[in-house]
Amino acid sequence: MTVTSPALEARNGNAPGSGPRRAAWLADLPVLAVAVVWGGSYLAAKGITTTQTVIGVLVLRFALVLPVLVVAGWRRLRALTPAQLRGAGLLGLVLGGIFLLETYGVVHTSATNAGLIISLTMIFTPLAEAAVQRRKPSGAFLTAAAVSVAGVVLLTQGGGLTAPSPGDLLILCAALARTLHVLLMARVKAVQGADPLSLTTVQLGGAVLVFAVLAAVPGTGDSPWAAAAGFGAAEWAGLVFLSVLCTLFAFFVQMWAVRRTSPSRVSLLLGTEPLWAAAAGIAIGGEHLGPLGIAGAALVLAGTAWGRRTVG
Repeated sequence: MTVTSPALEARNGNAPGSGPRRAAWLADLPVLAVAVVWGGSYLAAKGITTTQTVIGVLVLRFALVLPVLVVAGWRRLRALTPAQLRGAGLLGLVLGGIFLLETYGVVHTSATNAGLIISLTMIFTPLAEAAVQRRKPSGAFLTAAAVSVAGVVLLTQGGGLTAPSPGDLLILCAALARTLHVLLMARVKAVQGADPLSLTTVQLGGAVLVFAVLAAVPGTGDSPWAAAAGFGAAEWAGLVFLSVLCTLFAFFVQMWAVRRTSPSRVSLLLGTEPLWAAAAGIAIGGEHLGPLGIAGAALVLAGTAWGRRTVG
């Protein structure tokens, strides 16, 4: 048996625990990539969507990738059991609700606000897990949560102490819905062990069905065809970004990662999303935060970062 010293092992990249740590970080990288594209999604959605086109754009966004998924995974899709189909369909309904809340929300607030408020998912998820498991969160985490919430309050004040905008409240509801989605992916036994691509396909199909039904209701805005007719090259590029990267790639990675770690870790690894959202909104979208907004953004980022350390 060959014996090597810890120093030699470290020099060769094989320090005790380094292999598992490296493997963990390699597994985390796709989730971090999701944070980047999701951070940019708020500005992209704001650029191609109006109040009248929300549902039509959502139909286009999801329907653009759904046929590709069905064709690519048809054999595995047919192997899903009725219970797995029902479980994935339930997740699809929640997913549809998330995107309705987020898209209507970002139309009525800034991309920066949307990205920062949605980061409260990182606080809500561990709190929800603690409630489900009937355990009390640590004092440090509760303090971090309070800092984050205080930051959101300041962030939504703009130039003075006013009520949050309807868009801000919708994004807050979307953060709660995201929490529910992450918890369900880990706890719905019917979907555990099933093919991730097939489950993602069923989820997206369920979301498209929700949007298609809503689009058929009079008074819900422009049809998908009318929305598409008004698109130029920039709008089509934004739609492809939202559809391929922010929808297909992001939810496939999330479904894959949540089985290899805890729901809290998946949510916390997406913690850089508000940074990318703020960067895109300010640098590309020309958005501006006043003094209260800057203070609020700093508290949100500090609170969520603190919360990640206390949980992760």
